[in-house]
Amino acid sequence: MTPIILSGGSGSRLWPLSRKLYPKQFLALTGEQTLFQQTLQRLSIEGMQPPVLVANQEHRFIVMEQLEQIDQQAQLLLLEPFGRNTAPAVAMAALQLLAEGRDELMLVLPADHVIDDQQAFRQALALATVAAEKGEMVLFGVPADRPETGYGYIRGQADGALPDGVARVASFVEKPDAQRATEYVKSGDYYWNSGMFLFRASRFLEELKHHDVDIYDTCLLALERSQREDTQIAIDPATFACCPDNSIDYAVMEKTNRACVVPLAAGWNDVGSWSSIWEVHDKDDAGNVTKGDVVIEDSRNCLIHGNGKLVAVLGLDDIVVVETKDAMMVAHKDRVQDVKKLVSKLDEQGRCETQNHCEVYRPWGSYDSVDMGGRFQVKHITVKPGAQLSLQMHHHRAEHWIVVSGTAKVTCDDREFLLTENQSTYIPMTSVHRLSNPGKIPLEIIEVQSGTYLGEDDIERLEDVYGRSDAVAVGALH
Repeated sequence: MTPIILSGGSGSRLWPLSRKLYPKQFLALTGEQTLFQQTLQRLSIEGMQPPVLVANQEHRFIVMEQLEQIDQQAQLLLLEPFGRNTAPAVAMAALQLLAEGRDELMLVLPADHVIDDQQAFRQALALATVAAEKGEMVLFGVPADRPETGYGYIRGQADGALPDGVARVASFVEKPDAQRATEYVKSGDYYWNSGMFLFRASRFLEELKHHDVDIYDTCLLALERSQREDTQIAIDPATFACCPDNSIDYAVMEKTNRACVVPLAAGWNDVGSWSSIWEVHDKDDAGNVTKGDVVIEDSRNCLIHGNGKLVAVLGLDDIVVVETKDAMMVAHKDRVQDVKKLVSKLDEQGRCETQNHCEVYRPWGSYDSVDMGGRFQVKHITVKPGAQLSLQMHHHRAEHWIVVSGTAKVTCDDREFLLTENQSTYIPMTSVHRLSNPGKIPLEIIEVQSGTYLGEDDIERLEDVYGRSDAVAVGALH
């Protein structure tokens, strides 16, 4: 069995904590480890192969770093140039497995879900395996125990041809209103659609080719034209752009007569909104969930997430407050499903706050925006031991570097020298330069930029050990 981990979402409903270039699956929202890392560690099961990861090209360094942090490796990293929903993502993985002569069971899991009961998860997986080995298309359904309007539903019905405990999928139901959701719960026949699947690679492709041949043909051609380097496959963007945008549910599961549902009563939560975050955390006596420097008075059932500043709340009920360095979001808990509408509106206005945090992660480390004015910008830069930035130049700005801790190896035109704590240097405009960390501890510097134009697209990369090109340099520091 090979797990296919889908890690391409943007998590817009968890803005401002989740951003397009650092989405929710890479955040530690429910514990010390990120949702992505929790998903991987859930798969320490006998017979389970290393995962195939499907992720956005822009997230590949985050994926690699988070794998390294938990000492895990992927057998393959499929890099999408842009999202085309879950059906093409799984098709690409299935086609690659078959190309390697491996018609294995594929356990398809989103990278951003919470499952509290590991034993119950394994029991459901064992039951699903029996059905999948008989050629069934298994969907894990969470027994609907309350009227949720934010989930899709599945109605199951008995089928004697299936193993005990497995039901045939009778119908899929879109997100219902409150009245219908209440009726579904009362009937006991409905499950929430978890978005988790188990089926054999050849079975999925057979059904996909029958029900949505455009996706099948386009993915087959895209894989042929993709470039592989070691364990990474960069999907050909020109071909993939022609692929229909569709989910596994719409493309296959709602059309096949082989869909079945296995109950998953394992404390599942898709962590798809701020109300979901509130649900999975411990609460105080008034039902409040807080994180950070928060003071609450006479407030009930609130979620207050601070990130540095003191957040004081008085006289509020069922309110969500999320504070970050560059944005604050306040919403009623009943409306948090609509946060994505705010994100869309900000995107229309060209706001950068939907793309990145003030702290931006790069393969060599990170940088944090400290201050900005008309002709200056200040950044706190951290470079990992042994890492280096690209060899580059700027046409419109000069830079001052001050070492806070660690040792910096500086290249500036034809000079190369070392700087230690409290030492500094000046990088003139148009000078070819590079910053490296030759030491064994993180290098921290303060960078002061000055000039007529300070946009991050004022960068000409001359050499880069991470395989990045100027084509992807726009909006990215160094």
